[in-house]
Amino acid sequence: MTSLHYGVAPKMKPISKKRSTVVAALDVGSSKIACLIARLRPCEQQDVLPRRTHSVEILGIAHTVARGMKAGAVIDLAQTEQAICHAVDLAERMAGVEVDSVIVSVAAGRLASELLCASVDLSGPEVTDGDIARVLHAGSRNSVRDDRAVLHSLPVGFALDEARGIRDARGMLGRRFGVDMNVVTAEVLVARNLMLAIERCHLDVEAMVAAPYMAGLSTLADDEAELGAAVIDLGAGTTTGAVFTGGHFVHAFGFALGGHNVTMDIARGLNTRIADAERIKAVYGTVLSGGADERDMITVAPVGDNDRDTPQFVSRANLVRIIKPRAEEILEMVRDRLAASPFASEPRARVIFTGGASQLVGLPELAAQILGRPVRVGRPLGISGLPDAAKGPAFAVSAGLLVYPQEAQSEHYEARPTRRMMTGTDGYITRVGQWLRESF
Repeated sequence: MTSLHYGVAPKMKPISKKRSTVVAALDVGSSKIACLIARLRPCEQQDVLPRRTHSVEILGIAHTVARGMKAGAVIDLAQTEQAICHAVDLAERMAGVEVDSVIVSVAAGRLASELLCASVDLSGPEVTDGDIARVLHAGSRNSVRDDRAVLHSLPVGFALDEARGIRDARGMLGRRFGVDMNVVTAEVLVARNLMLAIERCHLDVEAMVAAPYMAGLSTLADDEAELGAAVIDLGAGTTTGAVFTGGHFVHAFGFALGGHNVTMDIARGLNTRIADAERIKAVYGTVLSGGADERDMITVAPVGDNDRDTPQFVSRANLVRIIKPRAEEILEMVRDRLAASPFASEPRARVIFTGGASQLVGLPELAAQILGRPVRVGRPLGISGLPDAAKGPAFAVSAGLLVYPQEAQSEHYEARPTRRMMTGTDGYITRVGQWLRESF
C-alpha cells in the first residue's frame, strides 16, 4: 500500500491502442462482490461509443455475497478477504487464467470532488507530451490531503497563457501552460482497508477508481457525456453520483444510504426477518400507489423460527407507505448534491440511475418528479459476453471497470514495479501456496 501512504491511490498504466490485453475488475460493494475478467481488443471507431478504442469481451464472471462489508467499507477483514478470494477464484476458473492484479471500485468513504488548478512553464516554444505530463503531475501532487485518498486527478480543461478551455494543447504555442482538474477523493482509511483486504488475497491493486465514474463509462453514450448527464449509482449501502459535461467527468459525491436501508425499514415496519424483507422488496416493492393497493394483501412470515406461528397479512398500500419515505429521502439528498454541482448549470441534462436499488418499481417516475429532470435506468453498453443476469443496472460499475483502461491515459501515471498480469490457470491455488510459503 505504498502509494496510499502519500495519499494517492494506485493509477493504471495506459494501454496501447493497437494491442490486445486481458484485465480483471473487482467491484466490492455492500451486498455483492463481483469479479469480471475480459479481453480488450483494438476496434474500429463506433457511432454510439466513438471514444472507445477497444472492444470488451467477457472471459470470466462471478459474484458472491459481500461478507464483512457495511456501507461499502470493510468491517471484518477476514470475512471480506474470504469473499474476495472466492469471487476471484470462480472468475479465474471460468476464464482459464490467473489474475495477479485487479482494477477496484470505491463507493464508500464519502466521495467528494474539488476543482484545482496547476500550471508550469513550457520547456520549449510549443506544448509537448512532456509538458502535459508535468502539469498533470503538478496537479496530482497539489491535490494530496492528510485524511483523504486521491482516486482521480482528471483534466477538465487546459489553459495556455491567457486562453482557457483548451481541449488538446499539443503543438500550440505559448509560455505558461495550466490545467483545471477534477480531483476526486475518499476517506483514506476506507481505501487502505479495502486495499489491505485485496492484497491479503495476494492480488495487486492496479488502480482504485470511483464507482459512479465507472457506472458512467459503461452506460453513457458519448453524446450524453458531451451534452451533460448525471449518473447516480444506487447501491445497497451507498448512493454515489458522477456529473459529466463537455465529455468530461467533472464532479462526484456520495453518502451512506441505499437499498439496504429500505430493506431494514421493511423489516422493522412489518416485524419480519431481514431476508424476508429483502424478498418482499424484490417481489412486491414499489413507490407507486394504485387503486387496489388496500385490497392486495401480502403474506409476511413472522420473526420467530416456530413454524406454528401464524403469518401476518399486510396490504400493498402499507408496504408503499414504508418504502416511499426512504426513497424520497435518498432522492432529495441526490437533488441537493446535484444542485451544488456543475450539473445545476445544465437545465436540460438528464439523470441516469444504475445500481441494484435502481430496479425498485416506480423509482424512475418518482425521481423525475423530485429531480425535475428526464430520468432513465442505465445498463452496460458495448460489452460482449455478459450473461443475461449481468446485463442490468446492478452490474454497471463492474462493466465500467473493464472500460476504464481505455480512459486511463487521461490521468497522470508514475511508473512503479509491476508483476505479471495474467498467466496459468490455477490462480487461487497458486496464491494459497504463496501464503503457505510466507507463513511457515
